[in-house]
Amino acid sequence: MSASPVPAPAPGRAMARRLDPTDQVAALLLAMGKSSAGRLIKYFEPDELKRITRSASQLGAVSPDQLDAVVENFSEEFKAGNSLVGTANEVEKLLSGLLPADQIADILSEVRGNATRSVWERLGTVQESVLASYLVKEHPQTAALILSKVKPATAAKVMGHLPAPTRNTVMRRMLSFKPIVDEVLLSIEKTLHEDFMINGARNSGADTHAKMADIINKMERHQMDDVLTSLGESRPKSVEILKGLLFTFDDIVKLAPRARTTLFDAVPNDRLVLALKGTDAEFRGTVLSALSARVRRMVEHELNGGEPAAQRDVMEARRSITDTAMEMAGRGEIEINPGGEDEALIR
Repeated sequence: MSASPVPAPAPGRAMARRLDPTDQVAALLLAMGKSSAGRLIKYFEPDELKRITRSASQLGAVSPDQLDAVVENFSEEFKAGNSLVGTANEVEKLLSGLLPADQIADILSEVRGNATRSVWERLGTVQESVLASYLVKEHPQTAALILSKVKPATAAKVMGHLPAPTRNTVMRRMLSFKPIVDEVLLSIEKTLHEDFMINGARNSGADTHAKMADIINKMERHQMDDVLTSLGESRPKSVEILKGLLFTFDDIVKLAPRARTTLFDAVPNDRLVLALKGTDAEFRGTVLSALSARVRRMVEHELNGGEPAAQRDVMEARRSITDTAMEMAGRGEIEINPGGEDEALIR
């Protein structure tokens, strides 16, 4: 692609954009047709082919004069009779049969900005618990369709977050699918794009909802409730997504026994003692049951004989523990929203 830029047409003729070297290659390939172009395409590197394809799809109208200039620049004998129009559809026809279908789809998806493919691919990057919280509010048939379109590994993880009755219903519906009307699928894709790709757009690799949840998690309980109530009035779907991400100190009792044990193995005893001050007997008992017998005796002794602590210190200790739980969940060490029955432990 070392050809010189094609000059603009002579005065008095319609102005056309200058063709850079990549444009010239694209124009030549389109003008040559599939048979001749096919013998050349196989020599391009994948990155080069993507650049050419992108250029060809945006080429627009190319006049005979410009084609003549391109041919001269490449020192080839070529006589142009008609103008040609470069579009993504023309490129797809050109590549069809010359390259594997999946490679053509990959190239054209980037060129076209294929929204459909983007929705399903990017949906796979949404946190499984968030997607499950979203789907549980939808009709089971809609949830089944969505899960049938994402990658199997993603669908399996999301299924694990769904309540058992919902999960079973969704799977039965997935087995009895009938052909989906295009309009219905397009409507669902548009809604998902708005709910996850726009409202939940990722910013510098971190989901907006996840960032907001992290902020809300660090608020006082009454502040958290006020924020969610206020958001619920204007962004009810966002609130549902946020609720699936929120994890407070009170939610520790909802963890599976194994997860609680793993969490408190990573929490210093003095911090746990401080965090448990002011909790009721049932909550305290659930937490203590996750500790080893020796640690439990130590914590109980401190709680029964220790001095009162400032509320600020207690809240800070609780936040520290919930932060630890979120970090461990992010590393896959525990699951904070299992959505299933507690798992029994065997010692």
